[in-house]
Amino acid sequence: MSAASAVLDSRVMVGRELRRATRSIDSMLTGMLMPVMILTLFVFVFGGAIDTGSKYINYVVPGIILLCAGFGSAATAVSVAQDKESGTLDRFRTMPILGSAVLIGHVVSSLVRNLVAGTIVVGVAIAYGFRPTTSPTAWLLATCVIVLYVLAFTWLSCAVGLLVSPDAANGLTFVLLFLPYVSSGFVPTSSMPSGLHAFAEHQPLTPIIETVRALLTGHPVGNNGLIAAAWCVGLMLVGQIGASRIHGRCR
Repeated sequence: MSAASAVLDSRVMVGRELRRATRSIDSMLTGMLMPVMILTLFVFVFGGAIDTGSKYINYVVPGIILLCAGFGSAATAVSVAQDKESGTLDRFRTMPILGSAVLIGHVVSSLVRNLVAGTIVVGVAIAYGFRPTTSPTAWLLATCVIVLYVLAFTWLSCAVGLLVSPDAANGLTFVLLFLPYVSSGFVPTSSMPSGLHAFAEHQPLTPIIETVRALLTGHPVGNNGLIAAAWCVGLMLVGQIGASRIHGRCR
């Protein structure tokens, strides 16, 4: 298969998934509005009681962005599982198209949806008083970290969706919705009990959130940048290789 054909097949699948997303109004509204509601809750209800040493909204926004991206990425597992259960994947396998095009469609569509949702969250946060003190270069780097995070967890979601039913895949969204809470996303990890503190410090979301936070607030990134990149690239490779092998084995 030529490179042009592979690109065309992937583009068609991306278009399919984007149309599918826009037609699922309830899922789209949930993905866009839930992070805004969580942001509103933490800023105006809990924010006054949480001491982070700085303005709370500037502290919490990176965690909300990553929570939003994780929830949106995990939703891909449900879409892939639905394609598998309905026989859509089997039908695509009988066609003369790039084998991985359907997975690429899911991944790129997830990335687009999450970037739109993240932009909405940032816009609402600025209206609430979020004031990032950073340069355009730092904004670009923060966006790159978020993109890597979305790609990593979307590929993992694809692998999960190929293995389980839609109902079971839906459980992954709750896992990734919960994970940012046990990190530095909403409160400093130093305020947690020792066992929880150890977990929060060594799970992947903490260095990723700390990297985005440092980039958006003009603070030094330190070692968190390399650790975050290593987690994202490692998880993305595991997800991509796993999803490709599972998809190929189902032929």
